Amino acid sequence: MIHREGFPWIIYPLIFSATAFIFKKKKLALAGLTLSSLNAYFFRNPKRESALNPELIISPADGKVVLCKIEEKKDWYQGALWRIGIFMRLWDVHINRSPVTGKILKMSYFRGEKNPAFKNSTFSKNEKQIYLIEREDGCPFWVVQIAGLITRRIKSFVLPGDDVVAGDPIGIIKFGSRVELFFPLENAEIYIKEGHRVFAGETVLGRIPLKTS
Repeated sequence: MIHREGFPWIIYPLIFSATAFIFKKKKLALAGLTLSSLNAYFFRNPKRESALNPELIISPADGKVVLCKIEEKKDWYQGALWRIGIFMRLWDVHINRSPVTGKILKMSYFRGEKNPAFKNSTFSKNEKQIYLIEREDGCPFWVVQIAGLITRRIKSFVLPGDDVVAGDPIGIIKFGSRVELFFPLENAEIYIKEGHRVFAGETVLGRIPLKTS
């Protein structure tokens, strides 16, 4: 399945290829067809089945875990947070998904640079979109889409106030590059480490028990 965001990137090269073929420009026609095929592969949107357990934390992105650490962000949360960084290679699926079932409380967009996304410093310097998702028990999760070197656009599929189920698509980074996930350290269990390959909507990153009243 191809996500609709990819349709223009697939159709326009096909039109170029057909036009070139009509004018007997076979090399240009082949180039257009190749570009269209590559774009179709990039914008693929495979069906993913997420675990139904509401305590599990599902990967928001395909890629390689390049950062797994504990830190503090007092402007977000008073306690310590887990920070998971996932680097998406160009050939990874770039549809990003909600890590938990809950509600989109807030979305914040920040303009910035487009440095190589494998660097940890990109969080503070690069263009990014931040989603604050609150689970039913009030536990917060922050998903951060970070633009990379060749990123053209960060596109969101949700709005503040929307309800999401774990594994639901929330956005895409067109031709880029990194997603980070933050959540409270307290009571959290982590099942992955740096170097692991993960898949959006499928790989379980960890678990936080639901709070009981």
